Amino acid sequence: MCAIFGIIGEYSQTQAKSALAKLTHRGPNYCGIQQKERLFFAHQRLSIQDTHHRSHQPIQHKNILVSFNGEIYNYKELKKELSFSFQTQSDSEVIIAAYLKWGLNFVKHLRGMFAIALLDGDTLYLFRDRLGKKPLFFMQDTKAFYFASEIKALTPFLHKKELNDDALLSYLSFLTPTPPHTFYKGIQKLAAGEFLTLKNTQIKVQRYFDLLDAKPNIITDKEEAIIELEKRLQESIILRLDADVPIASLLSGGIDSATINYYAKRSGSNLQTYTLGYKEFSKYDERLNATKSAEFLGIDNKQIEINQDDFINASEKVFDALDEPLNDPAAVPLYLLFEQIKKDGYKVVMSGEGADELFLGYRQYFEYLDIQAASTLAHKNWLKKYFRANFSMNREWEWYKRIFDDTLLFRTSGDKFTDLQKNALLKRNVRDNESLKYLQNYRERFEASPHQDESIWYSYIDLNIFQAEHFLTKLDRVSMAHSIESRTPFLDHKLAQTIFNLSPKLRYEDGITKSLLKQIMANKLGNETLTRKKKGFSNPYMEYLINSQKINLIKEVNTQTGMFKSDKLDEYIQTASRGSFKQHVWGLYVLSYWIKKNLL
Repeated sequence: MCAIFGIIGEYSQTQAKSALAKLTHRGPNYCGIQQKERLFFAHQRLSIQDTHHRSHQPIQHKNILVSFNGEIYNYKELKKELSFSFQTQSDSEVIIAAYLKWGLNFVKHLRGMFAIALLDGDTLYLFRDRLGKKPLFFMQDTKAFYFASEIKALTPFLHKKELNDDALLSYLSFLTPTPPHTFYKGIQKLAAGEFLTLKNTQIKVQRYFDLLDAKPNIITDKEEAIIELEKRLQESIILRLDADVPIASLLSGGIDSATINYYAKRSGSNLQTYTLGYKEFSKYDERLNATKSAEFLGIDNKQIEINQDDFINASEKVFDALDEPLNDPAAVPLYLLFEQIKKDGYKVVMSGEGADELFLGYRQYFEYLDIQAASTLAHKNWLKKYFRANFSMNREWEWYKRIFDDTLLFRTSGDKFTDLQKNALLKRNVRDNESLKYLQNYRERFEASPHQDESIWYSYIDLNIFQAEHFLTKLDRVSMAHSIESRTPFLDHKLAQTIFNLSPKLRYEDGITKSLLKQIMANKLGNETLTRKKKGFSNPYMEYLINSQKINLIKEVNTQTGMFKSDKLDEYIQTASRGSFKQHVWGLYVLSYWIKKNLL
């Protein structure tokens, strides 16, 4: 895992190197720079494959330059297909060889996670991997075009820091700014599966991959589905065990991490696992469950305990690592866990992101499917009027209102502040359903596709927004803050395509979350692991925020900005102290920190 950075156009060498230095944490092993007039092309390397200096980047072949962040897991297989005089044992050289053979279609042959900058003569191409594991940001002004792995390397080139309203509104709705938006006006990001072309200062962004292209109903038999999915899952995990440095794994008490560690051990990799616990808050603690899973699997498990001081002291480091607001309180304890993993000498960590979205692991998916059925009611006009006349903050009220209004029901699993809630909180008018514009392109692609089952929409939008822009953003930044590469075997594009090839009902017809995954692992994991209630990465963030009085920052910043209505803000804070709307308030706290640091 590394960092990429570049400038096409006029630049100051001092400023460019200073900006690049902000990415050192992503690649502390080597800094490579190719520069000439109107070109600064750079790379910060974290050595994972072929750690020899011969694999340093940027790499050059004739008039082609490549700077690459990520891993190409099938690079050895690709080498056999490519007629090229390879000088290294790394995966980065394969990118140039593949480009020479297949042109821009080379990216369709790669299996892995990546952000790639490829300069061919006077044309620059930027690629973000299919499922959004690796970030890629860009901006353009009158002098130059800039790109980087993190926003912090681009902000020095802004003439002024200004808030992007679309980022703010989509963040409040979906926990994260939706592509192409960032909180910094002028800085944009590529979405998962997109590539950018820059030629003669003209920018063009296109999509090269879409899960909806996977044909539905190719597999309709459950037994066939289980066999094919297990094959893909095992293959994906084994591919990600290839590294020239030690690998560790996260372990909760759930099925996802246990599955990864089961197949890792079966293939001969006995990974050191890590679990987090909370002092004095046992209801959030997964250490006991993780211990049981580790004992069943016969693997080592190291447990880290944190307290309120640890959490509060680390929180601002995490916010700075993220560069912009991201509403996920689990980012702080995860940062502390990776801090310990780094101290123990590991540079690669396996993690279970993606299983819930692919195998329908959230109970709310099933709730949405039930509520969706109400859309077929023949006489619902009275209900529409009733719900409109009787507003409630309750989320079920919002769901039924959407159904009776004939608007889109499911708007990601990160659906947080509704438009009506935003209208009540913000000192501005927010129209109901205004936030749908941030999902419009995805919904239009879904409706134009051969997929008709709404459960596929749930997975599709969650993989593109809830995973790519929320969970994977968190995982990338907090792991890379400690120079650790995170690998997510469930988010293999071939495994995801296989899921989309299934008859959709195979995933939900028995009403059991992660039914297919549980059937795959039925004879491999203990029944206790398979039936254990999902906890997620829950933690006592609101208790810490209130006890430390850090929560006061929200009202302090609002006094200066006047962004929110004071009475409504007080109501949210009071409600959160009683255990409701906690993540809403955490999101406001993270936002307040960013505003105070960057705009006040």
